[in-house]
Formats: sequence, structure tokens, C-alpha cells
Amino acid sequence: MIRRFKPLWNHWLSRRIPPGKNLRLSQRQIFIIPSRVGAMFILALMLMLLAAINYQNSLAYGLTFLLGSVFIVAILHTYLNLSGLTLKSGSAEPVFVGEHGRFTVRLESDRRAHEAIALGWPPEELLQLDVAPLAGTDAELALPASSRGWLRPGRLRVESRFPLGILVAWSWVDLDLELLVYPRPIEGDLPLVSGHSDDPDDQGMHAQGTGADDFQGLRAYQPTDSKRRLHWKAYSRGQGLLVKDFSAVSGRDVCLDFNTLGSDTEARLSLLCYWVLQLSERQHPFSLDLPGRHIAVNSGEQHRQQCLRALALHGLSAPAPSPVHE
Repeated sequence: MIRRFKPLWNHWLSRRIPPGKNLRLSQRQIFIIPSRVGAMFILALMLMLLAAINYQNSLAYGLTFLLGSVFIVAILHTYLNLSGLTLKSGSAEPVFVGEHGRFTVRLESDRRAHEAIALGWPPEELLQLDVAPLAGTDAELALPASSRGWLRPGRLRVESRFPLGILVAWSWVDLDLELLVYPRPIEGDLPLVSGHSDDPDDQGMHAQGTGADDFQGLRAYQPTDSKRRLHWKAYSRGQGLLVKDFSAVSGRDVCLDFNTLGSDTEARLSLLCYWVLQLSERQHPFSLDLPGRHIAVNSGEQHRQQCLRALALHGLSAPAPSPVHE
């Protein structure tokens, strides 16, 4: 039954709260209902009222109406704690599969303070923070990156139970949050492949696997490095985590060719991702060949980002908008 009405709910919500990088919460975007504690509070008031009517006790009437007025005033204060709060989407750095993507959301107050604002994507635990009057604060939210491509978490839940916790005011906001997820780098050998070059006199060079017999020296440990290459003697001497570096390539450039590797697409992309990181770290020029796309020989950070992006989006079509988390 819920699944049947979910598309209608998403469509209605998209019309009422359109996506945007910047959103100020107002009466149109805020919903409010009693919390579980509030429901028990209402039940207790009803029982107190029945007891007052049964015994015709003036003190019971007075206490019941007093607590009822507190509940009504709490509705206004709970709503005002969200009203006027501005949310802005921040930058999000790319991550690898298996890591946590981190999104930055900025919360700003134009007049009053906003206490105990909680935000996140249920069923994940919500992050709670305060926003001072005429100030702003940044919230960093994390989600696991389980697959490569664009990670779009969808609508963000923003809620407040301040001041008494008997009511919950909330909103579902879409700040167009997204980040790119690269394939998980997996260490492995590359087969011999011919390099591409724009120079007709250059015959091209080769990738030669890990080149374990060609020791080059020591370098700082990176998360993608194999633990088997750790130089424990250097670590015991207090020199930090160092790894043994072996020459993996010869010549001036290398071609990383998707079609020369295995049969499993994700395994190919993971191996290519590993070698993109390794060659970029060594500042060694290389090219990348994917079905339907060729990235020419180059080096540097921009080339690295271009290749990683191509690997992350290979074979993926534009995703549909993410559903609302409930």
C-alpha cells in the first residue's frame, strides 16, 4: 500500500519543496506533528480530563487546562525553531568505493537562534547541532559509497524537537547534493600493451607489470599500496611508514587499455584505477583506452582527475532522481 502512494508523495513533495542549492525554511516547507512522547502527553491529558469530569475537581480541571496550554504554546516554539533557517549545499570531494562520501551543508540563521537542529538521511543517525543568531555553521554528513558513479543521497531530513520534545517539526529538502565515486583500486599486474604517441618517430613503450626485480627506492606509504611492500626496518627506526618502490614501466609513456584486461568489467576498472593512481604519483605520462573513449597521453593532477572520472562513469547512464528517504 505504501509503495503505491510513494510516487504520488514524491511528486507532491517535489512541487511543494522544489530542489535547489539554497533553501530558506518557511511555513510552506515545515510539517509538525506530536512525537511519541507528545502522543503519550495527549493521552495523559485526556485521562486527567475524564477524571476531572468524573470527580468535578476544580484543581484537576486547572492542571489539565494548564498542561494543555503548554502543549499549544510548544507548537509555536517548535515551529519557530525551524522557521527562518537557511540551508546551503557545500562542496563534496570524490571518494573510492568502500569509503564514506562526505557532504557539507551550511546552516545559517537570519535572526533568532536555532537549537538542537537534527539533519541526515534516516535510518542513518541524524547529526544534531545549534545555530547561533545571525551566524552560520557547517554540518558534515557521511554516507557509505557502495558503488561507483554519482552518489546522490536525495532529500535530506531536517527536524527539531526543541524545546520540550513533545512535538517534532521537520522538512524534506533537496539541496542537489552529489559526489563522484571512483572504482575501488585493486593492485595487480598489467599485461604488455603498446603505448600511443602522437610522434610518428616514437614507437611507443610498454607496461611491465609490477617489475618486482627492479627496485627504485623507498617512498611514503599510500592507502592504495600493498602491505607486503612495507619496509618494517625503516618503521622500527622511527622513519614512518615507507614502502619499497619498484619500477613498473619503461619508456616515456604507457597505455592503460581496458580491452587487454580480464573479463569482469568492475575488476578491469579497479585495476586501471590502481594504475592511474600509481602512474600519477610517479608523474609518469600515460594514456587511457576505454570502449568508446580515448584519453591521450599526459600527466599531472588534471589528467589524473580526468581518467578517474572516466573510470567512475564508464558504462553508466544518467541516474534517475533519488527517492525520498522515509
